[in-house]
Amino acid sequence: MGTSTDSTEEKRVSLEEKHDRAGVEVSATEVDTGAALVYGEHGELDPAESLRVRRKIDYHILPLMCILYWIQFMDKTTLGSSAILGIREATHLTTNQYVRLGTIFYLSYLAFEFPQNLALQRFPVAKWMSINIFVWAVALCSHAACKNFGGLFAARLVLGMCEGSITAGFMIVSSMFYTRTEQTLRVGYWFLMNGTAQIISGFISFGTLHIKTTHFEPWQWLMIITGVLTFFTSLSFWFLFPDSPTNAWFLTPQERAVAVMRLKVNQTGVENKHFKKEQMIEALLDPKTWLFALFSALDNVPNSLTNQRQIIVSSFGFTTLQTTLLGCVDGVVEIVTIWTGVTIAAKMDSRAWVAFVYFIPNLLGTILVNVLPWSNKVGLLFSVWLTGVGTTGFVLSLSWVSAVTAGHTKRVTTNAIMLGAYCVGNSAGPFMWQAQYKPRNHVPWTVIGVCYACCMFLVLAIRQLLITENKRRDAAPVQDDVYDDVYVERLASDGSGRMEKVKVDKEFLDLTDRQNRDFRYVY
Repeated sequence: MGTSTDSTEEKRVSLEEKHDRAGVEVSATEVDTGAALVYGEHGELDPAESLRVRRKIDYHILPLMCILYWIQFMDKTTLGSSAILGIREATHLTTNQYVRLGTIFYLSYLAFEFPQNLALQRFPVAKWMSINIFVWAVALCSHAACKNFGGLFAARLVLGMCEGSITAGFMIVSSMFYTRTEQTLRVGYWFLMNGTAQIISGFISFGTLHIKTTHFEPWQWLMIITGVLTFFTSLSFWFLFPDSPTNAWFLTPQERAVAVMRLKVNQTGVENKHFKKEQMIEALLDPKTWLFALFSALDNVPNSLTNQRQIIVSSFGFTTLQTTLLGCVDGVVEIVTIWTGVTIAAKMDSRAWVAFVYFIPNLLGTILVNVLPWSNKVGLLFSVWLTGVGTTGFVLSLSWVSAVTAGHTKRVTTNAIMLGAYCVGNSAGPFMWQAQYKPRNHVPWTVIGVCYACCMFLVLAIRQLLITENKRRDAAPVQDDVYDDVYVERLASDGSGRMEKVKVDKEFLDLTDRQNRDFRYVY
């Protein structure tokens, strides 16, 4: 996009300064990056062409997203898998030190979450994630060299720092390439790889138990194997993953325009590399931001089960080999429930009610694991499996918060707050699992049950808030919208070298959901 003359620059104002003016020219930094691809494109998008481009996008980015999410979850849970492979004995960990290792990961994640989101806005998304994945691979392999709590503490801190880029990056990428309904399904597809990771990790752990080496223990082999897989994933992302539909290597120039035009229905555009302070403030003052954050925090207190699940199952009386293989069932439960949940939510266009219903088995599981006799190890095992069903609620919340938040800086800020709350919940959770509560762990299981009940209430509260706002907008009197008449300046397409003004559609002005009167919330 061309630069302007001094006289033109004097006429330019930011979108926030033009409320009472019409036909105003704004700086290119104010509008969405996708705007340049669709100037003058006001016709209807061919549904067949749109579907063809979407399939091409799916083919090139979904496999990589699924692989990385499988890798990151498997890496994150290596601590839990290593617990029964000898890491606690080899590094002389006490129960409290083991708990702290689970906590430091999320505290580091929390500390670096907002800087990671700012970097994802400022730098190419894929390249920034690739760098983080590489560092993460090195840190994971370094676990094998650790001899004590201090070494493991440092390695887990680096893992948390790097992982803060992944879910946030995927939320941004999903909103760049997919419509709101498509996001619900795609977020579900890459998130259910957590379940796949549990299955594959179970078999890898089972395999490492049969590696007989003199100076290398099974838990060290687990760290090296997963670290090498992560390294190759970082290379794949650097060379194959696109930063945006505006420059995706696998799309032709015309297909890139179609990919951007598909997003008009979202009213959110693609991205904007210019940080806007006023959008950050709006995110901080928006009630739904904090309702989603509270939901994220409470829903992830139970996620402390990630590092405790195999210890709990082992305490029921199962052998190490049985515990390792039974961990695969947790993965199957997660895959089935997430896939069915996001499919139903997309077809019914009802995220809140689906999340509410899927939390019911979790609540039932926490009750059963508290009241069943300790001798009923099969019943207790099934109760633990039931508590994995409600993961669907958090998956839906990730796509939901992206779908109801517009303005790139606002979306980045909201994502950082929500994922920061995710870290708070995950950091607090491990402290429940104290030695004095074993073996029944009534206190942590009761806290988990309360958290699930609160989450059920919160999804309905968010739904009602969004319904009320939609009704308010529908009832508001129709009036002229200053954002309907906005222009940027660019070099003329005829090659004459002259400058021309081009109108920018409202969908690509990088407006927030509050600024855009045509925006309607989904629930």
